[in-house]
Amino acid sequence: MKKLQKKQASLRRRHTRVRGKVFGTSARPRLCVTRSNSNVYVQIVDDVDRKTLCAVSTLGPDFKATGKSGANVEGAGVLGEIIGKKAIEAGITEVVFDRGGHLYHGRVKALAEAAREAGLKF
Repeated sequence: MKKLQKKQASLRRRHTRVRGKVFGTSARPRLCVTRSNSNVYVQIVDDVDRKTLCAVSTLGPDFKATGKSGANVEGAGVLGEIIGKKAIEAGITEVVFDRGGHLYHGRVKALAEAAREAGLKF
């Protein structure tokens, strides 16, 4: 169990370090990514007003309609396209990327690249 606790503590420490540098405003909100072994959750947050402007996850109906899995890179790419389209519809074009303490690799990278292709700038 100590290995799991050490891993979780390291993730919390990395996330705290990232959040110290990344802050979302109303002009440029924060694109926050949370990842588990089987799902990915994405929110666009305005930290000044403390409001979530839009959110999507692999458990939502938009993603479920695609028939993809949230546990792989391909599913994360589809989720990135969905959040990009929702953000553009909400009038958001520029965001600050918050990787949530995870490495910019695999599902997090695929999501970010797909969101950029959908029209978000970061």
